[in-house]
Amino acid sequence: MGTVKKEALRLRKRQNFLKQEEQNMLLLLEELVNTDSGSYDREGVNRVGSIVRQAFGSLGLAAKIHDGGEYGDHIEFQHPYAEDPPIIIVAHMDTVFPKGTATERPFKVEGDWARGPGVVDMKGSHVALYYALKSLWDEGEADCLKKVKILFNSDEEVGSRSSRALIEKLAEGRRYALIMEPSRDNGTVVSARRGGGRYTLLAEGRASHAGVAPEKGRNAIEALARKIVRLHALNDYENGVSVSAGLISGGTSVNTIPAAARAELDVRVSTYEQAEEVIRKMEEICAEEEMEGTKVELSGHISRPPMMENEGTNRLVSLMKEIGSEMGVDIQAMKTGGGSDAAFTAAADVPTIDGIGPIGGNAHSDEEFLYIPSLTERTCLLAETIRRLGEKK
Repeated sequence: MGTVKKEALRLRKRQNFLKQEEQNMLLLLEELVNTDSGSYDREGVNRVGSIVRQAFGSLGLAAKIHDGGEYGDHIEFQHPYAEDPPIIIVAHMDTVFPKGTATERPFKVEGDWARGPGVVDMKGSHVALYYALKSLWDEGEADCLKKVKILFNSDEEVGSRSSRALIEKLAEGRRYALIMEPSRDNGTVVSARRGGGRYTLLAEGRASHAGVAPEKGRNAIEALARKIVRLHALNDYENGVSVSAGLISGGTSVNTIPAAARAELDVRVSTYEQAEEVIRKMEEICAEEEMEGTKVELSGHISRPPMMENEGTNRLVSLMKEIGSEMGVDIQAMKTGGGSDAAFTAAADVPTIDGIGPIGGNAHSDEEFLYIPSLTERTCLLAETIRRLGEKK
């Protein structure tokens, strides 16, 4: 039998196996979704971690727990007999939803759609990853499990504050990185992401009575507003640069010239060079005194570097397109502005692809959904990607 026919047969058998397992996949997904795991709910995240440890432990993977501090613990999985796995896979256990959300709107299935808090971002990916490895195990491809190092972290939704260093450490020496964010609702995977960070502007002025002696005051809100206008002028949407003031506050009463004001900025960039230039210009703008007697201080940093397309990323995309073609699935890649842990593996010079989880949409909202047929489809695609990457030298 020719190689092409063997691969096609392998994929058909796996697809059939996963289709038979679909109800079990949905049961595991229900258990995960109905377990609250907001980023600041340490106990809830650790309950999800217990479910994950039990599942992956059944495949013979050893778990190493890393203290997440104020967040839930991070879990590193690796086969006991693995030697320098070439692939790192990163998934996050936290969601954006507060404790009690799962009780208010628990997991439910409506036709081809599964709904519930975190159903696609990214508890569906937990299920896909487990069953991808399980399908390889059941096919007699257990050696594939020795090719992966897996990290489930607990704080991705708040910038991976306690797990970033761990991700960077575990990424060292890997040849490929697979990030389990969900696929977009049109089925595309992610080959590039903008980097970004949060900045704070603090304006100082001088208080005075707005009616009796307004001329003696120095309006901190006005000083802040002038800076925001100039900072917004740095926007270059066509080239992927954006600076946006999303929160602003100041003053103590309407009849008082405000002595203090504050603004929170979201900054996004597409390249390292853009990051350096935007930061330099922001610092210059804020250092300049536009209103006598006022001062504006800028603080913050780019917390996630951009994930930029490169030759290694393009090879991963090509491989997934090839596998997709063999499955009868059209795989396309896209660039996006949202951040993820792919930023850290890409910055470590590891070829990275993201958005390889199940298809869904409306993440972070009460309309979040997962397209159920994609659960088995993307699990099969992931399993074959792992198998073929594990074979590469």
